[in-house]
This record gives sequence, structure tokens and C-alpha cells, in this order.
Amino acid sequence: MKRHARLIRRVVAVVARNPDIRRGQIAFSAFNGAEWAVWIAMLVYAYGRGGATAAGFVALIQMIPATILAPIASVLGDRYRPARVLTLGYFIQATAMGATAAVLLLDGPAALAYACAAVAATATTMTRPTMAALTPGLCRTPEELTASNVVSGWNESTSILIAPAIAGLILSVSGPGWVFLVMGTIVLGGALLVMTIAGPAANPASGASVKKELVEGFSVVIREPSARTLVGILGAEQVALGMLDVLYVVLAVSVLGMGNGGAGYLNAAFGLGGALAIAVTATLVGRARLIPAIVLALAVWATAFILMALLSTVIAAMLLLVVAGASHSLFDVSGRTLLQRTAPPEVLARVFGVLECLMSAGIAAGAMLAPLLVHLGGTTAAIVGTGLLLPVLALLIGRRLFALDASAKVPIVEIGLLRSLRLFSALSPPSLEGIARSLEPLEAPAGTPIVTQGEDGEHYYAIAEGALEVVINGKRVNVLTRGDGFGEIALLQDCTRTATVAALSDVKLYSLEKEPFLEVLTGHPAAHAAAQEVARERQPLLQPTPPA
Repeated sequence: MKRHARLIRRVVAVVARNPDIRRGQIAFSAFNGAEWAVWIAMLVYAYGRGGATAAGFVALIQMIPATILAPIASVLGDRYRPARVLTLGYFIQATAMGATAAVLLLDGPAALAYACAAVAATATTMTRPTMAALTPGLCRTPEELTASNVVSGWNESTSILIAPAIAGLILSVSGPGWVFLVMGTIVLGGALLVMTIAGPAANPASGASVKKELVEGFSVVIREPSARTLVGILGAEQVALGMLDVLYVVLAVSVLGMGNGGAGYLNAAFGLGGALAIAVTATLVGRARLIPAIVLALAVWATAFILMALLSTVIAAMLLLVVAGASHSLFDVSGRTLLQRTAPPEVLARVFGVLECLMSAGIAAGAMLAPLLVHLGGTTAAIVGTGLLLPVLALLIGRRLFALDASAKVPIVEIGLLRSLRLFSALSPPSLEGIARSLEPLEAPAGTPIVTQGEDGEHYYAIAEGALEVVINGKRVNVLTRGDGFGEIALLQDCTRTATVAALSDVKLYSLEKEPFLEVLTGHPAAHAAAQEVARERQPLLQPTPPA
């Protein structure tokens, strides 16, 4: 616990020392919270005007433009200065939120309020990809990039838990217009913060058009059976989440008597379940079969919603939404990991690009399906339908899912070796498996030098079998065996090899190229801290004089 607290303080300190990163992260935090808060506020407003049908319709008109423009918005950060694009996006969001607030507070036309909210929702598609393009250009060291990536992840995760609760509080004491006004002001502050950031210059425009790249991505999903199946079920997951967004409002206002603010509290309970499921998803590391985890998640999901339909109390709803949030997290991580395992590596980026594009479409579809079920069979039918959508679909395609799981090749041995190394033991399941797939096997007879002092370093090495000696300036200083690794100093410090490492016996190694090695460390603070700790421990062995 103390170690985690020290790590958190260190990450915060690193981000705080770089003024550009600090401003960017504060603005990004404001954006994440505002995005969730105004989404709930608009659904509450629409529900008060026309019930579940109006809430679903409003969700639809907000998500359709975002779905269409997301691919275009995602490339703006590459083609133009990312800091300028990010500033523009925040200003558009703040202006649209302010306009929505004005319409709501002045009791203006509902159609105008919906249109303004749709503009704000569409502008949010500029933020995340542009932030990803901007951040590396603001960092002065790998440690700063690590810290910035981690804080961005904290922003994303905590917003699902905290922002709905804040929105619920504002809705309880005032109304949706005030949520938009407060959040618009916060996002405007973020825009003013990032406006002072210069950031990197624009990249040269790509020769391929956005339209061509988008068409190629969908073509890949259609051609590849594994990608088609998994993208389909993961897209259906978003339909269920879209249904749930509407049900938060229906349950809070019409069933549980929690008032308008209750929708935010119910959403926060679902987010809490996802946060608590982190420990459960960690058990997926190295598992050869992920279908059992998917089946378990779907069974728990369905059970939670069936019980929710039977137990109409606030406490039961809150607790069952926590359970549903945890099962959603397990399903999502399992499904995405299986997609990583089975989709062809050369098209994996485009497959996930199509999945991201379909997420908004799925949420919009779910937001329309929920009020239809409420109209046809009441709230109970909508709750049960939300719980059974994914399990029924899984039953229909079960044979194909099991076939994919059986054919997926998991590098169990490599994962086990990496977990024994301090540098990689704390990685998340997808990261650990991704690094394991990047390892290249290497065998060498006794006496073979693997790395030589003074040469450039391009690989990190993990020892699977045998013994190696570490020699500095002709003197043996250490012996390495299975479970040890070497080569990290040259990669981390961008210097030449500080020692010669040669095989004392026949050895089996795994090598990892410099680029994926540094990528995984800059994206995970615990791994980066472990690598720095290993480097510091080995530093006293190094001599200041060069080899003879």
C-alpha cells in the first residue's frame, strides 16, 4: 500500500513539473467529467419532456453525427497542430454547452436544446485522438510520457464514477440547464489552459484520403471471420450500454422515486463496479481460453438485471448495478483480448478503428431500443431485455466463439517468463500478452557473447534457460540465470552497452526490440519504475573507465 502511495505521488509530481503537460491534463480531466455529466443531464431533460421515447431519440440525434464524423475528427491531430486542434475542440464544446444551458434555463425550444447538445457531443470526438497525438510532443523525458499516460488513464476511469455523481447532485438541487452551464464553464477553462500550449508542429498530410482509409477498415472486418464475429459481439455490448443509459433515467424517476439526480447515482454505481473489477481482469493473464470468462460475465450480467427487475428498491438497484459494472468490465477485457489474439496482426489497428467507430452507433441503437421495450412491455421488459441481449446473441454465435477461442494461440511460456521479471510483472493482461507476442527466441552455445560492451543497444533479453556471465572491463561482476534479464540500461538511457554478457552454458533467450520495450514502459508506471530500480541496482557495478 505504501509503495502504491509513493508511486502515485511520484506520478503527480512528474506531471506537475512540466507546465504544458500539467495544463493539458487539467483540461483533459475537465473534458472527461463534463462529457459524462451533460450526457446524463440531457437524457434527464428529454425524459421529463417525453418519457423514455424522447430520451432515446435525443441519445440517437447526439450519437449519429459523432459516429459519422469520428473518423474525420480523429485525423485532424495528425494533419494540423494538435494543440490548436485540441483548443478548437474545447472551445466548440464549451460554446455548445453554454448555448444548451441558455436554451434550457430560458425555457427555449426543446429542438434547439437537442441540436446544441448534439454539437457538443460531436465536438468531443476531436479530443481523445488529438490528446494522444499532442502528449508525446510535450514530454521531455520517457518518465514524463509515462506519468502523462497514467494520469490520462486515471482521468478516464474516475470520470465514469465521479462525474455522474456530481451531475446527480446538481440535478437534485437545480436542473439540467445548470449542469450544462457548470460543465461548459469548466470546459472553457480547459480551453484557455491549452490555448497557451505551443506543442509539436503538424505532420505532413497523408496521401490516402480519410474516406479510403475508412472503407479499407470496414473491408477488413467483413473479410476476416474472427474480426467480424468479435467486432459484432463487442458492438452489441455498446447497444446494451445505450439501453442502460436510458434505463438509468427511467429507473431513477419512474420506478425508484430517486428524482432526477438518481440517474447520476445509478450510473456512478455501475462505474464503481468497473473499477472494482480490475483485480478480476488481472486473472486473465496467460489464460489459454477466454470463453469461460466471457460466459461467466454474461451469466452474471443477465442475473443482475433479472434480479433488478424483481427487486424494485434503491439499495438493490445500486448493488446490482455494481455487479453489472464488474461483469461488463470482465466481458469487455476478455472480448478485446480475444480479438487481439485472433485478428491478423497486420490489420489489427484497422479492426480496432472500426470497432471504435461502431461504439457510438451501438449506443445510439440501444438508446432507441430501450424506449421501444418500455412502450411494448413496460420498464420490467426493458430491464430484462438489457440483461438478455448479449447472452442471447452469444448463444446464437456460440459455436463460432468457441472455435475462435480454441484456435487462438497464446504464448503461455513467454507470459510466464515475463511475469517472473520485475520489469513486466505488474503489466495489465493485454499489455503482458502483447509483449509476449513480440518476443523472438534465441539460442546460443557456451562462450557466445550476446551483447558486447561499447556497442549500440537495440534489444532487451530475458533468460529462459542456462547461465550467462556479466563482464565489465574484463572483470566478471555477475552471473545471470533463468528469470533474469539484461540490456535495459542502454535502452532506457540511450547509451552504448555498459557490459559484455556472454553464455557460460548453452542458453535459450528471448529478445525484445527497443521500440516495443520502451513503448510498454512509457505506458505503465509500475513497469517503468521497476526498470529504473533494476538499472540503479546495477549502476554501482559499472566502471567509469572504458574497456581496454
